[in-house]
Amino acid sequence: MSPEDLEKYETEMELQLYREYRDVVGLFSYVVETERRFYLTNSVDLKVRSAENGDVYFEVTMQDAWVWDMYRPARFVKNVRVVTFKDVNVEELAKPELEVPSGKPGFPG
Repeated sequence: MSPEDLEKYETEMELQLYREYRDVVGLFSYVVETERRFYLTNSVDLKVRSAENGDVYFEVTMQDAWVWDMYRPARFVKNVRVVTFKDVNVEELAKPELEVPSGKPGFPG
């Protein structure tokens, strides 16, 4: 495989991953970023822990998550547990307001 073929393959994989993300992001309530991964989930529990030497670390557990990782064959994961000394970012996704179709029978408009 030539370097150009490899670059083309990786570009196609990134585009496929982005399209999948775009299709599933509306199903989730939270974005969780760790040093190594980016997750979408509806259930996240973040605990701050202390090691015996006094260092602080984070333990994150998620259920039914989607993982941004183009090298995984299956990106939906039932249970995830992450332990890290690095920063963890948890954000609640904004949900669009419910839009009622106008001009349909039974709907105003």
